[in-house]
Amino acid sequence: MAETALTHTGQTDPRPAGWQGIAADWSSDQRAFKNVSWGKAMMWIFLLSDTFVFGCFLLSYMTARMSTQVPWPNPSEVFALQIGGSDVPLILIAIMTFVLISSSGTMAMAVNFGYRRDRRKTAILMLLTAALGATFVGMQAFEWTKLITEGVRPWGNPWGAAQFGSSFFMITGFHGTHVTFGVIFLIIVARKVWRGDYETGRPGFFTSRKGNYENVEIMGLYWHFVDLVWVFIFAFFYLW
Repeated sequence: MAETALTHTGQTDPRPAGWQGIAADWSSDQRAFKNVSWGKAMMWIFLLSDTFVFGCFLLSYMTARMSTQVPWPNPSEVFALQIGGSDVPLILIAIMTFVLISSSGTMAMAVNFGYRRDRRKTAILMLLTAALGATFVGMQAFEWTKLITEGVRPWGNPWGAAQFGSSFFMITGFHGTHVTFGVIFLIIVARKVWRGDYETGRPGFFTSRKGNYENVEIMGLYWHFVDLVWVFIFAFFYLW
């Protein structure tokens, strides 16, 4: 027989105690996090799992780089752009980083105006965030095209260690996929904000209770995570 817990009044709580109580809370129609919605809680759980995935990718990259006997390509030379007849190292990567970090600021402002239930400013800032994200993806596509033209492949490259190509395409491609999906969902939520779906409680996908702009905050959590991951990719892949 399962043990029961005592409430703060000293009365017997009919719910089971210990791990059985936790399982009962999660399996019942209750909020396991009393002051947090399911949507926000599930986003945090997703981001936690994604943190492990990106962490494994970066650890694998560092292991491959430190264990190879073949010289690793110099990022300052590989990712340089020729401007005015001279090579400028990492200029494209610096612009990409600036664009993505700026989008984190516009997303934070969108969440702020969402709290204030300012539909127009929230939608405009979310669309601006999506535009900056799309610009980032476009520059990443240009970067991929340039390196592929120069002979970089997942199985080799003309500058040294073969693991460079597979690490580059795997890490930046996985992150770019996250940004692409983020742009799509930003546009979807911004459209719903602009139409007033969160004011009227209009039924459909990505909706919430009437007058609740929580989905804007959930999108903000995802977008800030994507930006934070890029900071680590920038530091470990491009600056090391």
